[in-house]
Amino acid sequence: MLSSISPGQQVVKIVHQELVQLMGESHRQPALAPVPPTIIMLVGLQGAGKTTAAAKLARRFKEERRAPLLVAADPYRPAAAQQLQLLAQQLNVECYCGTPGQAPLKTCRQALSQAKETTAQVVIIDTAGRLHVDEGLMGELIELKQTVAPHYIWLVADAMTGQEAVRVAQGFEQAVGIDGVILTKMDGDARGGAALSIRAVIGKPILYVGLGEKLDALEPFHPDRIASRILGMGDVLSLVEKAETLYSEEQAAELEKKLRSSRFTLEDFSAQLKQLKKMGPLENLLELLPGMGNTKALKGLKPDDKQLAHTQAIIDSMTSEERHNHKIINGSRRRRIANGSGTSVQDINKLLKQFTQMQKMVKRLPKSAAGLGRMRGLPFTS
Repeated sequence: MLSSISPGQQVVKIVHQELVQLMGESHRQPALAPVPPTIIMLVGLQGAGKTTAAAKLARRFKEERRAPLLVAADPYRPAAAQQLQLLAQQLNVECYCGTPGQAPLKTCRQALSQAKETTAQVVIIDTAGRLHVDEGLMGELIELKQTVAPHYIWLVADAMTGQEAVRVAQGFEQAVGIDGVILTKMDGDARGGAALSIRAVIGKPILYVGLGEKLDALEPFHPDRIASRILGMGDVLSLVEKAETLYSEEQAAELEKKLRSSRFTLEDFSAQLKQLKKMGPLENLLELLPGMGNTKALKGLKPDDKQLAHTQAIIDSMTSEERHNHKIINGSRRRRIANGSGTSVQDINKLLKQFTQMQKMVKRLPKSAAGLGRMRGLPFTS
């Protein structure tokens, strides 16, 4: 025992270390083949999110300057190829679909020929799924594996299915062998139970986790961060990384300077709200904060994303002069703003009161506290 911490804290520390070790200790970045293209075959049940996961992966590889090629190898699910093609258009990446109803094996062969003739460095194959694991599905995947010879076979599993995801992982591992796992819908499984179970049972690394429907909602799997979430310790590092994608150090420093000198206006506040919205639902962000990752902590503190929209509407209904100097907003202006935003004068009064209190509060904060609150670029909200 260490004299500086309590027995309870020591136990939590030990459990955290064991959970991290159990789930793989650190994130594994998949190595690409020395001779492109690297072939990745996604497998899984229907509804697990393979098609969306394929597009999310393509986005990540594109950001890394590794040209991806998406391959629609699911001729059975209605509009599966069209869905993948639409996602590829949104990302401005290549997608090969073949002819309607064409056998997956033929589609993959043609796609690989195209990849070798172009500059594609990564080929992502979106295979067909079923509502359950069956011999027909596995037989088709085994044939694809033998012919295509993928460098990686990644299982896409739905974290919301809990222990069923473990049984699915076992089925695919025994039939075709998998090299890693992508867990989707992890935003609905804050505790990460499926991640813990899959890693412990099949011994394969979890590579990425899906945290929403948007194409940028795919993050590398970090065992230490998931362990912190499981123990209700939050995940501040992920929160900071989300913020850093939106804000630079220079922008954060300028924001703090404005706050301290009372130059922070409603115009600035509006910009902050828009940046915050890009980071995802408020409830998901709160769960990343220490002590907020459980229902008891969040009881009575459920954030309302609609309220953000109302606040944004109020500010948007103001003139530029009013946004830069809220003190000129008198009674008639408040009525006009309320009518323009579909709210009430009481809502306008509440917002202005909170904004004034926020300015006073921040100005009284010591410099060290404000720096911590900034969290290297976290958008400021009241």
